[in-house]
Amino acid sequence: MNYILFDSATRIQLLPLVYIRPVSCLRVGIITIKEKWERVAQTAVSFDVPEYLQVKFPTILGEENLLIDGSVFPNAQLNDALKSLTSNQALIKNGKLIGCKIKQEQYDAVINKIKTNDIDGFETIEFDGDIRGVNKLVDVFKENGTEIKNDFSLITAGRESSPIDESNRILGNHVFIEEGADVKCTVLNSLNGPIYVGKDAVIMEGALIKGPFALCNDSIVKMGAKIYGDTTIGPCCKVGGEVTNSVFMGYANKGHEGYLGNSVIGEWCNLGADTNISNLKNTYGEVKYWNYGEKKLVDSGEIFMGIMMGDYSKCAIGSKFNSGTVIGVNANIAQNGFSDKTISSFTWLTPNGKSKYEFNKAVEVAKAVALRRKVKIDTADVEILKHIFELSGEEFKA
Repeated sequence: MNYILFDSATRIQLLPLVYIRPVSCLRVGIITIKEKWERVAQTAVSFDVPEYLQVKFPTILGEENLLIDGSVFPNAQLNDALKSLTSNQALIKNGKLIGCKIKQEQYDAVINKIKTNDIDGFETIEFDGDIRGVNKLVDVFKENGTEIKNDFSLITAGRESSPIDESNRILGNHVFIEEGADVKCTVLNSLNGPIYVGKDAVIMEGALIKGPFALCNDSIVKMGAKIYGDTTIGPCCKVGGEVTNSVFMGYANKGHEGYLGNSVIGEWCNLGADTNISNLKNTYGEVKYWNYGEKKLVDSGEIFMGIMMGDYSKCAIGSKFNSGTVIGVNANIAQNGFSDKTISSFTWLTPNGKSKYEFNKAVEVAKAVALRRKVKIDTADVEILKHIFELSGEEFKA
């Protein structure tokens, strides 16, 4: 069976985190939603995404195709229900489409309809299990702890951890260390949830880690860091200071002291030394944040919410952010005091004011940053950034 994960109308609710990727490429837990589906279904998957992303994330059609909402987390029961569909059947939950099965020749006629939950012409089957996924920005960090636990079971089933050095202090018995990881003289507390350390990752001396926690391949936790539960550090990151319930998508740095909580940091981001994030209002009220779909500040439904930082964005030393700050792609923040609560893509913010980041210079910096990690920013990446650049400046206008 050919699996295609499509970006539904939920996509706009997850900007700016999905500007450069499909919804299913969001990292929630240890791995991305796409990688979860590949493990559960035991097959490769492809995507249906907006046109500007198709050059990097193409659709691969088969004779028969399962089209699945890419914001939904998989499980064995859900996968079995989807596989049991016949052509022109749709699996729904409380009126919302989860997935449907179609033949190749139907694809062009139905794909745009199902993205808006239009399932006219399909025989519908109600799914009797639980459905979880990401429907808004806060879901990425809210669901992260549960997904670390689920992914931990998925990834480590039937496997043994690499030996854990005796210099560590281990609490609980849910620590798994992949081959090549270097973990010494740390405290690893897995009493409240598992701790996963990826291949060739490093946790330096004196770090205090509380699960659920995931450190992905080739990432580093710096000396003396304090990392609380429900936190994921994606591949090729460097993280220090104090972090709680946050997700680093990958290839990002918070290498020094400072606090980050209830936040999501995109790829290729850098937080300067002593950057501090407010994740709680003085009133203890619900945090408001900018909703791209509604084009206004909306209640998050949460009293804890930090920042949502789009890919390639950076902030200077001593940066301060209010709770619920939303930052687009490739923004640079170097303001005195607290920064603006909404910061458009390709914006420079300095004590002298706001200006537009010149596109060619932004690409030059992006290439230089990626090259340090032996990653190439190719033509497809540049075209995606160009599309976002052309939208920038209008993002936070009603």
